[in-house]
Amino acid sequence: MQVLRSIDALSTLPGPLALAVGVFDGIHLGHQEVIRAAQEHATQHHGTAVVVTFDPHPTQVLRPGSAPRLLCGPRHQQHLLSQAGIACLLACPFTAETAKTPARDFIRQLVQAARPLGCISVGYTWSFGHGREGNIHLLMEMGQEHDFAVYGVPPLKIDSQVVSSTLIREAVSRGDLHKAATLLGRDYAVFGTVIEGQKLGRQLGFPTANVDVENEQLPPLGVYAVEALVGTEWLPGVANLGRRPTVAADAEPSLEVHLLDWRGDLYGKDLEVRFKRHLRSEMKFAGLDELKAQIARDIAAAK
Repeated sequence: MQVLRSIDALSTLPGPLALAVGVFDGIHLGHQEVIRAAQEHATQHHGTAVVVTFDPHPTQVLRPGSAPRLLCGPRHQQHLLSQAGIACLLACPFTAETAKTPARDFIRQLVQAARPLGCISVGYTWSFGHGREGNIHLLMEMGQEHDFAVYGVPPLKIDSQVVSSTLIREAVSRGDLHKAATLLGRDYAVFGTVIEGQKLGRQLGFPTANVDVENEQLPPLGVYAVEALVGTEWLPGVANLGRRPTVAADAEPSLEVHLLDWRGDLYGKDLEVRFKRHLRSEMKFAGLDELKAQIARDIAAAK
């Protein structure tokens, strides 16, 4: 995937450009509809589809003390978009100065950079620009003025609820993996780099990949049946998301993944881990022998 870091860089892409604009935290089913509208326009007009988002998440700049936990960090977002067939992402740097940009100026920047601008696709209720003055009506007005199409994708509802990142965060935080998967269109997953740990799992006969997770929203601590993407293959495994109370005191939560019937070196590689089912809560054992026996039971349960 090609990642652009400035609006001016849009001028390097073959037009007409079809822009799907939004924060897209989680790339849930509602987001996917907005992105699909841009992809279809690009296909019909032999142009280029581009997802336009903001880095960091605007709330982390505007409300740092109350910003929501992210469903996916920047690298995970890129990974998910690439899987969805998006070849280009514009990650607009978002600062306090960016927040002061009038909505009309932001759209004019897109118009001037594109060669040419074919369409902008957004969620129908999305607002943008200084004071959130920009909306679908302003976009349509500017579309007529600058000759680009506008797609305002209506909110997607499932079971009478509007699909939203907030709803998914709430589901994940309470361990409702089924609801999260329903709203996302896939199992909830985390993404990170495999780093060196204490190698205790290897000593116990169950080697684990210690994943430095970039996602901020995690399910409740415990043991899970999971699948991990290694190369192009999803492999089954069992994961402990917790503080390892048997071998550590007051440790920060970590994710350790044991892949079933698999051996190999994952150090330094990125791993996407999706949660399939909660097996049990985290427990403290009297010693390593008890821990080893329980891990064997967890593996059997995961299988």
